[in-house]
Amino acid sequence: MDRKPLIAITGASSGIGEATARAFSAAGHPVLLMARRLERLNALGLPDAVIRQVDVRDRAALAAAVADAEAEHGPVDMMFANAGIARLGDIGRQPPEDWDEMIDINTKGVMNTVHAVMSGMMARRQGTLVMMSSIAGRKVYPDHTVYCGTKFFVHAVSESLREYLAPHDVRVIVVSPGIIDTEVLDGVRDETTLANYKANKQAIGGGISADVVAKLILDAYELPQRTIVQEIVITPTRQKY
Repeated sequence: MDRKPLIAITGASSGIGEATARAFSAAGHPVLLMARRLERLNALGLPDAVIRQVDVRDRAALAAAVADAEAEHGPVDMMFANAGIARLGDIGRQPPEDWDEMIDINTKGVMNTVHAVMSGMMARRQGTLVMMSSIAGRKVYPDHTVYCGTKFFVHAVSESLREYLAPHDVRVIVVSPGIIDTEVLDGVRDETTLANYKANKQAIGGGISADVVAKLILDAYELPQRTIVQEIVITPTRQKY
């Protein structure tokens, strides 16, 4: 039986990152799991897992984690740039430090993640970058000002990278979920914003399981390399906006 290639995931300790780690591991892939919460990664108990405590703002730590995993399992064939944070809030009252954190993690962190694997994928003429965006990267929402800005950034960069990498047979897939059942609300400090978000979520019957998103990512990855699902947009059926 051929050995399946290595899959790398940032923000793998919870939510869509964790669900995707479980899905690819169940499909027989070795996985490089990166996140700030090391204990959560260890608790997953996945086989053939290389676990590293990585903050995506640390470019050197990302590169070192990839090097360690590739030494053990061969080249990263898919990098899921999933790590992100949502400090939603009223832009007129929100501390600028919240902006800094979102910009650093959701934009610079994404670029650091891409940088760790892109040149190798180009050289091999093989690989897939999965970029975590959001429905908030396609339209704006109240109290999402800077968060939307970071996700619009992901969309723009992904479009440019897709054009740049296509001649090298490297795929770029954007994932743009709506309301999903994850820990994303843990980053919201503005009580009014949090209450409004929860009310809207309840009104549409709740979010989608992260497992559903993970399955779509796995399905898109497993298509032939010359075939690409450029963007996955998934929301609850009752989420109209």
